[in-house]
Amino acid sequence: PPPGRAPVPPDGGWGWAVVFGAFVSIGFAYAFPKGLAIFFKEIQDFFGTSYSEVAWISSIMLATTYGAGPISSILVNRYGSRPVVMFGGLLCGVGMISAAFCTSILQLYICVGFITGFGLALNLQPSVIIIGKYFLKRRPIANGLAMAGSPVMLCTLAPLNQFLFDNFGWRGSFLILGAILLNCCVAGALFRPIGVATASAKTQDALKGKISEDGMEMSSPTNGPMENKTEEEEGKDCCEKINQYLDFSLFKHRGFLIYLIGNVLMFLGFFAPIVFLAPYAKHTGIDEYSAAFLLSILAIVDMVARPTTGIIANSKWVRPRIQYFFSFAIAFNGACHLLCPLASNYTGLVVYSSFFGLAFGMVCAMLFETLMDLVGATRFTSAVGLVTIAECCTILLGPPIGGTLIDTFGDYKYMFIKCGAVMVLAGTFLFIMNYYNYRMLAKEEKQRKTKEEDPRSVRTENEGRNNRNTDTTEAGPELEPLREEQEGVKKEMNGT
Repeated sequence: PPPGRAPVPPDGGWGWAVVFGAFVSIGFAYAFPKGLAIFFKEIQDFFGTSYSEVAWISSIMLATTYGAGPISSILVNRYGSRPVVMFGGLLCGVGMISAAFCTSILQLYICVGFITGFGLALNLQPSVIIIGKYFLKRRPIANGLAMAGSPVMLCTLAPLNQFLFDNFGWRGSFLILGAILLNCCVAGALFRPIGVATASAKTQDALKGKISEDGMEMSSPTNGPMENKTEEEEGKDCCEKINQYLDFSLFKHRGFLIYLIGNVLMFLGFFAPIVFLAPYAKHTGIDEYSAAFLLSILAIVDMVARPTTGIIANSKWVRPRIQYFFSFAIAFNGACHLLCPLASNYTGLVVYSSFFGLAFGMVCAMLFETLMDLVGATRFTSAVGLVTIAECCTILLGPPIGGTLIDTFGDYKYMFIKCGAVMVLAGTFLFIMNYYNYRMLAKEEKQRKTKEEDPRSVRTENEGRNNRNTDTTEAGPELEPLREEQEGVKKEMNGT
């Protein structure tokens, strides 16, 4: 935007290049730990270890990717998305290349698990955050497209890894994969900061006001006096410095807490089935390429499922109640795993992979959209950081618990049943609690309206305004039509 005007999400234009960059970096961040599962059986034989010990490689990697979320959020708040992603790509490459020279499983934990995992963390979050800055009206679609990077990558990585392994062994493969991961630096270069380069210091102040103004406009049906907002901002500056990077007040946010508990539970069963799908197929006597192909089938279905889910979630019927759709997707996921042990032959596994791909894609496409819907775009960066910290514990434990069940019973079906049960439970919990949350929000909205009509409440208006800023970003869904009207008005004012 020209100097002197605060940037409004352009909902297109260079935004699509950003979506492509996010597609690549999110793709690597999610697909890479799963694609590595193809080397597990061979690494296991090479170092003579058990299923659960090898499963820790994927686990540590996933957990680091999620656990380093807040560090990633802080860095993005401090330096912007572009440099963070480029540095992340560099770390990924270094981690995998050094992994090619490891002599013990412990060194693999460090190189693949921690270093590459941390690099992927620096790829994942900035990509999700920058989409929120470039898109508003088309955000669910943009999110769905960017999230489709994961299945596309998985689809290519699974057979590619098998091919690399056959030709170069696991050490050679790790070297080549390290080089491939350096492409994240290229993806990061596409993340042009929005309107910062052109904006002078004055504009940035205006931008600060603009953000809070947007928050207010989204929340309050009446456009109250917003001019005081910037002065208030300056007053609160000192306190906000601490909370600027990670907003801990989110733990008082009802919608956020519901989302958090549901997701932490869900991740206990989310990744284990993917990690063990190829080994399970090999265990039932299916050849390696067919086993790797199961991951590709899952990914192909997933690829179609994500953008489709994004489009459905953006429709006027689903978007106001997107939380219910999300709960359904999680429970559907669980149901697939519960039915998996019935698949005794290759055809059965192909059917399972297809349904699993569909369910997995639905959950992934809405993972961040639902969170943005609950907390609003302004607090989203902090929310992602806090959610991923909490999730990393269950992500870390999921696959090794699965591995232990396999080691103990010598059968894969208990692992699938455990994952299925946990996910059905998480889906049910989210459904019931979101129903309660929507009821409460409607009630609070009613009370607020009656209060606003009461003249005595003028005195508490200032306190109310601060609370409203934190609370009614929650009321996002109900006020969706209104927000869109205002967007239209704002665009007209800007002469677009």
